[in-house]
Amino acid sequence: MKCLTDIIAAAEMIKKRDPAAHSLLEIFMTYSGFHALAYYRAAHWFYQHKFYLLAALISHSGKMTTGIEIHPGAKIGKFLFIDHGNGVVIGQTAVIGDNVTIMHNVTLGSRKQMNDRRHPIVGNNVFIGAGAQLLGPITIGAKAKIGAGTIVLIDVPEGATIVGNPGHLVTRKK
Repeated sequence: MKCLTDIIAAAEMIKKRDPAAHSLLEIFMTYSGFHALAYYRAAHWFYQHKFYLLAALISHSGKMTTGIEIHPGAKIGKFLFIDHGNGVVIGQTAVIGDNVTIMHNVTLGSRKQMNDRRHPIVGNNVFIGAGAQLLGPITIGAKAKIGAGTIVLIDVPEGATIVGNPGHLVTRKK
């Protein structure tokens, strides 16, 4: 029963955060980001239990269905909202906190082959604009905002707003 309440809570959070959402039924039936997270949660469970092929097959099916690629090894907190979704890629060692919003064509990717952490850690309550690229083992602080099209290769402080290519600080809340 907890799984069902978690699903409903996730849809309710999307409804609160997206002014275009008219009902929970609309979210359940038409939101690709919502569907991608359902695929991810199933794949992640199998990945954690070392059923890697089954996890990969579920993840691949989710990618083909939604246009959103989330590696089953990634760690994702509560209430991630992937808005518009298409083209989002989240790598294997990425960690995403709670209440994060990711727009379309965002990549949480790596820059080079390594054996340990290769992907970003994203704190709680972060907004990542369309087309942003967060690359490498960087950390994005809580409540940060990443502008559309920004390429981030360095750590971002808590509460900061980063824009541009390469990303540079434009504001920082204390």
